[in-house]
Amino acid sequence: MHRLWILTRLLSCLYLSFIILFGCDRGGAPSTPAPPSSPPHDGFGQRLGTDVTAQPGRPETQVSTERLRIVAFGNSLTAGLGVAPDQSYPAQLQRKLDGAGYPYRVVNAGVSGDTTAGGIRRVSWVLHSKPSIVILELGGNDGLRGLSLQETKANLERIIQQLQNASVTVVLAGMKLPPNYGKEYTDGFEALYQVLAKQYHLTLIPFFLDGVAGFSSLNQADGIHPTGEGYRLIVEKVFPVLEPLLKHNG
Repeated sequence: MHRLWILTRLLSCLYLSFIILFGCDRGGAPSTPAPPSSPPHDGFGQRLGTDVTAQPGRPETQVSTERLRIVAFGNSLTAGLGVAPDQSYPAQLQRKLDGAGYPYRVVNAGVSGDTTAGGIRRVSWVLHSKPSIVILELGGNDGLRGLSLQETKANLERIIQQLQNASVTVVLAGMKLPPNYGKEYTDGFEALYQVLAKQYHLTLIPFFLDGVAGFSSLNQADGIHPTGEGYRLIVEKVFPVLEPLLKHNG
């Protein structure tokens, strides 16, 4: 009986380890399910698609209808994996917008582990939020898994086209890969964002993790996901790129 109890506990721990490992951006390539009928959660109890400024302890409220909306559309770097919800970049961007007097609401549409293929399946849900601006931060997981650059580019094109067809302004967040993926692949990966920005006349954030990637003090133990301070610095770089697209009277 004692051995059976130990075996049961061991299997439970192995299952939990599997969930943690394959729920992150690294490791295997988890499939990204189609969006449910109700908005998913970001893994920290915050419902995706809601006002990121909702106060703890208060009921979650849908994004205010009287404000224009900015949807932060991405993977774990957008969802804020590993930090408190109010330290994610969408939440900190919201505070930056409020402080500057811009009447926008930011919607966190980040899903950890998401690829560009998964992003395509979520476009209709993103458009359901009726955004005026979408900050598109996808492709990093494709690159880390060594997926075809042509496929990644084609997927991003489909996302961009659908958003632009809905009269949404797209801000494209560029990404880079570690050098161990080989010069040809890493150069091609970085260049595809520049090509897409030029082709579709997009506002480009040259490198989303500029000034943060590679600094241990600004990243969590995995060396991939920023800390709250890292996300603050990201917002400081993103805001000047975003600001020319904003209206003072939403």
